[in-house]
Amino acid sequence: MIRLAAVIIAAVIGYLFGSINSSIFVVRLIKGQDIRTMGSNNAGLTNTLRCCGGLCALLTLIGDLSKGIIAVWLSRLLADSMNAGLSGDGSTKYIGYVAGLFAIIGHVFPLYFGFKGGKGVLVGVASFLMIDPKVFLVLLVVFIIVILLSNYVSLSSIIAASCCPFATFILSYFAEGNTIGRSAFYTLLTLPMSALVVWMHRSNIERLKNGTEHKFRKSKEAE
Repeated sequence: MIRLAAVIIAAVIGYLFGSINSSIFVVRLIKGQDIRTMGSNNAGLTNTLRCCGGLCALLTLIGDLSKGIIAVWLSRLLADSMNAGLSGDGSTKYIGYVAGLFAIIGHVFPLYFGFKGGKGVLVGVASFLMIDPKVFLVLLVVFIIVILLSNYVSLSSIIAASCCPFATFILSYFAEGNTIGRSAFYTLLTLPMSALVVWMHRSNIERLKNGTEHKFRKSKEAE
């Protein structure tokens, strides 16, 4: 019952923090506009940078990273105080996954902004920075390699999110020495997080197929 209570608390904390959509708030405050009616209509970092410039993008970056970090940290702190860790080592790492998932859900379907938000990439990144820094570093390397090769933020996000369950299992089992059951458990917890991020990029996937997706940097020919 204690672990169930900790999971519910983490879900609530994650969702409420995730619903604080930095892009929507920042653009309304600075530009007096709704980012969801501009550019690609996505309340995320890339669209904010394209439509509103560096200052709005920087504040969005700081805000979205902060809410993911705080949601996971606070949820695990409370779980630790409740002694809601897993049997064996008392780890509350699983609580971090729950908080991270619901922070992404909150970002995608924000309570405070009519349930229309962004795609959850930054929140997911921040969550994994707190949950498992080794996995975070692997996904960051994957993201950087793909964006350097393709120049597509969306493709980089999709591939990095898709790699998350594999990186989680491999590092948990081989690098941390967890049992195969514990490693599989953590991997299962990453699946809805990864799937949600990929699903939110479905329109980008269509544009990638059609060759109409926006690149991160315009080529000299396009200019």
